[in-house]
Amino acid sequence: MRRYETIFIVRANVAEDEITAITTKTSSIIEADGGTIFRVNDWGLKKLAYQINKESQGYFVYVDYAGLPAAVAEVERIFRIDDRVLKYLTVKLADFCNPEAVKEELAQAEPEPVAEEQEGQEEQEEKPETEEEKKAGNAEAEAD
Repeated sequence: MRRYETIFIVRANVAEDEITAITTKTSSIIEADGGTIFRVNDWGLKKLAYQINKESQGYFVYVDYAGLPAAVAEVERIFRIDDRVLKYLTVKLADFCNPEAVKEELAQAEPEPVAEEQEGQEEQEEKPETEEEKKAGNAEAEAD
């Protein structure tokens, strides 16, 4: 079994339940062919770098999985047929993949906090609470 990642872009005017249906269909094709889904991330609605079929926005979905080349070919065939899918890209990450080892690795890896949340927390910690503390902090800095 090989490890792949697929990113596909769905038209912006497609309803959430249809996007879920496309994602479910993709997952079922991979699993029906003996593959294993590691993670599915909905990246949400994003502005495209350039227009694709006169669309300037698209809904991005990321799928990380282990499977056979036949499953990848079938998923891509379905994407080509489906008019709701604007673009797709499949990348082979590894020639050999042990699904159990990858699942354990992903379970041990904790998701990192979002950079914006970290910056917001740092700013709150660094900012003095009152104007008096700001003046005291400036006075200390000038004394050094």
